[in-house]
Amino acid sequence: MTNTFVRACALDELEEDTPKRVELEGVPIALVRTEGEVFAVNDICSHANVSLSEGEVEDCQIECWLHGSSFDLRTGKPSGLPATRPVPVYPVKIEGDDVLVSVTQES
Repeated sequence: MTNTFVRACALDELEEDTPKRVELEGVPIALVRTEGEVFAVNDICSHANVSLSEGEVEDCQIECWLHGSSFDLRTGKPSGLPATRPVPVYPVKIEGDDVLVSVTQES
């Protein structure tokens, strides 16, 4: 399988520890620049249908603003209740000044 990457934004559009919502190929994505890396997770909390990009980031975790569930930006796994299901994570690569994200996989 190979990843197909699409441009999400310019790297300088991402502020440290401040999520940015983008939509790529119909998929809502929360982009986060933290700890020297850029992460992409699905922007919809797996517990409640709300935007994770409106939450706070700390220690490579994004917290849902509604009920306080936290998700690991590297794995998507919940690290705090009430969420019990992970959110999808997407591969990210930086090319020049562009942040590219893969939301689909082709074989």
